[in-house]
Amino acid sequence: MNEFALAFALFLGLHSVPAIPAIRSAIIRRTGRSAYFILYSTVSTAVLIWVFRAALALDYIPLWDFQPWHAAITIFLAPIGIFLVIAGLLSCNPLSVSLRTSGQRGAIVLVTRHPVLWGFAFWAVGHLVANGDLRALFLFGGFALFSLGSIPLAEKRARNRLGTSWTDVAASTSVFPFAGLLRGHGLGIDMPILFGAVAAAIITGWLLLGGHSFLFGADPIATLM
Repeated sequence: MNEFALAFALFLGLHSVPAIPAIRSAIIRRTGRSAYFILYSTVSTAVLIWVFRAALALDYIPLWDFQPWHAAITIFLAPIGIFLVIAGLLSCNPLSVSLRTSGQRGAIVLVTRHPVLWGFAFWAVGHLVANGDLRALFLFGGFALFSLGSIPLAEKRARNRLGTSWTDVAASTSVFPFAGLLRGHGLGIDMPILFGAVAAAIITGWLLLGGHSFLFGADPIATLM
């Protein structure tokens, strides 16, 4: 348990760096933007692997009995999460987490101002439901809480940065996914959305057809049936 707590604390601290402009800018000045992204991606991947390994080493303590419809929730939520993360990272979005923060806002922002954060939350909640044990609660529940808890902070930063123009931005977008569409805002289509949809479909198909079983030892289709 101590190893998992340490690994997850490091994960949280590491992923707080991009949210602190002063620290991020200082690192980029010393290393260069390209080196920063390469180093950050490498370290983030290594820490994430450590988090999963530490979680799997915990004792299995079931919290609820598994039902096939639990797997259906995962199969429904996880692809949406993958799509939101990919499209959100590739889209220009000065309002939240993105690889591109300058320029005209991408079409995914019309779905939600925080596609990456919601995407990770959907993915985590879906996997929490399907696993239903204490270590999954720590792992996926922790991911979901971190993602959802980051949304108010991202809102505050965007509001402070945009100043008087925040009112117009808030009126044309929404915090909650697809809420803007229900209010009558149209959904635009651009390359990040198209790429995210195609990539999510390919990744989901591969995972369902054996990839998930190969990586994690669990077959989503078998559990669904």
